[in-house]
Amino acid sequence: MPKKDLAADKSNHLKPSGVLLLLSVFVVATCGLIYELIAGTLASYLLGDSILQFSTIIGTYLFFMGVGSWLSKYVDGNLIKWFVSVEILVGLVGGCSAPLLFAIFEQVASFRIVLYAIVGITGVLVGLEIPLLMRVLKNNYVFKDLVSGIFTFDYVGGLLASFLFPLLLVPYLGLIRTSLLFGFLNLAVAWVVLYRFHEVRTYRRAYNTIIGGALLVFAALFVYAEKIMTFSETATYQDKVIYSKSTPYQRIVLTKNSREVRLYLNGNLQFSSNDEYRYHEALIHPAMQNMPNADRVLVLGGGDGLAVREILKYPGVGAVTLVDLDPGMTKMFQEDPMLVKLNNRSLLSTKVKVVNDDAYAFVRRDSGKYRVIIVDFPDPSNYSVGKLYTTAFYNEIYRILSDSGVVVVQSTSPYIGRRSFWCIDHTMANVGFHTIPYHAYVPSFGEWGFVLATKNYCWKNEGSFPAGLRFLNTDNLREMMFFPPDMAEVPTDVNKLNNQVLVRYFESDWGPYTH
Repeated sequence: MPKKDLAADKSNHLKPSGVLLLLSVFVVATCGLIYELIAGTLASYLLGDSILQFSTIIGTYLFFMGVGSWLSKYVDGNLIKWFVSVEILVGLVGGCSAPLLFAIFEQVASFRIVLYAIVGITGVLVGLEIPLLMRVLKNNYVFKDLVSGIFTFDYVGGLLASFLFPLLLVPYLGLIRTSLLFGFLNLAVAWVVLYRFHEVRTYRRAYNTIIGGALLVFAALFVYAEKIMTFSETATYQDKVIYSKSTPYQRIVLTKNSREVRLYLNGNLQFSSNDEYRYHEALIHPAMQNMPNADRVLVLGGGDGLAVREILKYPGVGAVTLVDLDPGMTKMFQEDPMLVKLNNRSLLSTKVKVVNDDAYAFVRRDSGKYRVIIVDFPDPSNYSVGKLYTTAFYNEIYRILSDSGVVVVQSTSPYIGRRSFWCIDHTMANVGFHTIPYHAYVPSFGEWGFVLATKNYCWKNEGSFPAGLRFLNTDNLREMMFFPPDMAEVPTDVNKLNNQVLVRYFESDWGPYTH
């Protein structure tokens, strides 16, 4: 048969076994990306919400995929047997990665070594899959059709994984059950290939024993996934974990002891019920004392409702809009009796409108004017949060703030994060704000900083505070505006979208305290 006719015969008369293997590309590609996302997310949860974690995990994973692809040239003999073996190993290593890493986090001294070892092994195995499949399928497809088909299914599988992971898998299954589910899918691919290809019939009994044993282990781990998480979080946090949930945006953990309740997001402490009043009084009342009858107040972040609680201590306040990205957060502080009591039902007030949206997108769309804007975002530990501290964002805040309005931004610690703090101050000044930096001592955090800003020097420390404040008064507010030499102003660059210098400052300032 002429070569052209042979090519046409390959393209038009595909064997069912070839179609099956091509479809398996879709499954293994989806599984491979899911394992990468699990490792990056888990590293962010356990080692800190930093761009460094995802960047190094992805880089390491891709490198070892390349190693696996290179090693595939040394694989000879029964290629179907090799493929089944690789699928079983990928299923075992990838499927058990999350439960194993959560279980050992507080038990081993060199957690990063174990983490990157698992990432590397998984990457090598995933890197072997596609080259093996291409070699198996070369007799079923014309080369151009083979390459086109393989990579089409590979990329489509990657797209599916990237949508499923944040929208369905993490919120509803969690990381442990997600890794087990996709480990099961790898084992399922191995089992189907095992029974559809006669080249491996002599190995079926041995492989069936391995797959059956692995499935029993997976089933047990799936059932006890929450207990594994509880064990891990109990070891991680000093106090009893009373609530934990993964949302598409973060891991929320609440702990409790006889004295206090603590909220952690991605492992980072957000507040302690013992002293959060110090933070929230310092955040809210310096601005609100001048605006007790503000008709429109905007709170960005602060999904726990504690900042809104302080705002509502001024009876003359009109409408309050709270914008928080995570509905899992705001819902929890609207429904849980203990948390509703803590925020004094603030998020249930008829004056308060809760909007679950990206603050950057919300502010860019908004055309209203606010008398008071409170910016209560997490610290700028990564670029996704860092954009909310840039000149681009502050220009939008400047636009929607009324001419006589006041804005306050939580600005990390001026003691530990000295350059970070002053970078925020300088960035706000760069867009035209007149800034007034100040700080307060919060026992759970230490010295904590804030920047109050106006358009035209309209703020004065001459207002009156509502009755019942436990920390703030006119005298100590005046003292909070004094910075001793070890927190005094230092020169910094301005934080812009195209440089995100604040994130680098933050990593440098806080690195010695978090690693």
